[in-house]
Amino acid sequence: QFVEFYYTTFDTKIPDLASLYREQSMLTFESNAVVGASGIVEKLISLPFEKIKHQVQTLDAQPSNEQGGIMVMVTGALLVDEEQRPMNYTQAFNLRRDDSGSYFVFNDIFKLIYG
Repeated sequence: QFVEFYYTTFDTKIPDLASLYREQSMLTFESNAVVGASGIVEKLISLPFEKIKHQVQTLDAQPSNEQGGIMVMVTGALLVDEEQRPMNYTQAFNLRRDDSGSYFVFNDIFKLIYG
């Protein structure tokens, strides 16, 4: 459910992703690290595309700590703007619970797969 919500939101209204991050969250996007919800959303909004569509191909998840964290690993393909050839990517999320018990993205690592 998280992955479907994340990519649907990313593909339609990136600013709405801010609710999934906290000030201690970290995104590493193509080896560039950004900390904090506002910085992460700024980075994602600044990416050079008008339209994007994520197509998830694989999804794996497992518990990551005793406090109920979840590690999520995704592979898939991106269609950007009018490009007909998708770009492959992998993305890992470490989800943690906040003080109210809601999950948020603590770590987010994104890489395009070339070749």
